[in-house]
Amino acid sequence: MERIIELIIDEENEFSGIEAISVVENPAIEEDFIALKEHKEVKLAEVDKEKRILMGAALIPNKKIYRNSGEEEYYIFFSEDTVRKASELFLMKGNQNNSTLEHQVELEGMSVVESWIIEDETKDKSRKYDFNLPIGTWMVSVKVNNDDIWSQVKAGEVKGFSIEGYFADKMERPRESVRGDYDKDELSELNAEFELLEALEMLSEEVELESYGGYPESASNNAKLGIKRNKELGNKCATQVGKVRGQQLARKEKFTLPTLKRIYSYLSRAGEYYDPSKPEACGTISYLLWGGKSMLNWTESKLKGIEDGDK
Repeated sequence: MERIIELIIDEENEFSGIEAISVVENPAIEEDFIALKEHKEVKLAEVDKEKRILMGAALIPNKKIYRNSGEEEYYIFFSEDTVRKASELFLMKGNQNNSTLEHQVELEGMSVVESWIIEDETKDKSRKYDFNLPIGTWMVSVKVNNDDIWSQVKAGEVKGFSIEGYFADKMERPRESVRGDYDKDELSELNAEFELLEALEMLSEEVELESYGGYPESASNNAKLGIKRNKELGNKCATQVGKVRGQQLARKEKFTLPTLKRIYSYLSRAGEYYDPSKPEACGTISYLLWGGKSMLNWTESKLKGIEDGDK
């Protein structure tokens, strides 16, 4: 039987929601955007110029999206309520200028200029442009002032939108202080979620141009230990995101603000799978790869300091 996971907004997590919109060649929701062009007005004597606006679906409710964690194949989906909350939080947090290419390259010159939920089967604006999407779909229009991206749009190299952000799965997890064992399926879901939602940091605010280092030596040592143990087990534990994070910490690389938020978010949830009495457990190894308890404490303190500084 296929495994289906509903992702939701974690209202207790201040980082929950969509952080950026990425332009991609193969959107997971399988809906391309269209490029809107300006129509020449009779009263203007100018040559017709392109508006450079892309319109498309950012999230479609109840649509199953295939994922592969490396250990398991499964599907995720978002309810109508979650889609609406995500669209609202995206704007409330001022993320409309955050964008990436293929979830890897930070972009400038991309801004969401329209955002709405489809509420009418026949009269919605999307119908004018031949979108046949269900009620509850989150639509966006994006202004493209990035010449490279617009060239790729015209060449058909990028075809749709894909979201980046932080969500929780709806399944309940035990919160015991010490677990004698961990549920492998739950850990796989957590790692897969962060593999899906991992996005490189966006250069949207001046503070995000900075990189932060100076985390404890113990965090770097935890990552090195996690790498060593995982290698001994044939690297069977953690997703590619976790393995890369471990290498970054081992090399004592600096992290930008969005990456610090992801590290904190992961560690604050993955701690329940950490059991030092089981050094070969994937839950323990994954936790170490992200820097462990010392990295959790450091990121929490660093984020609080940045927040206080902004205030």
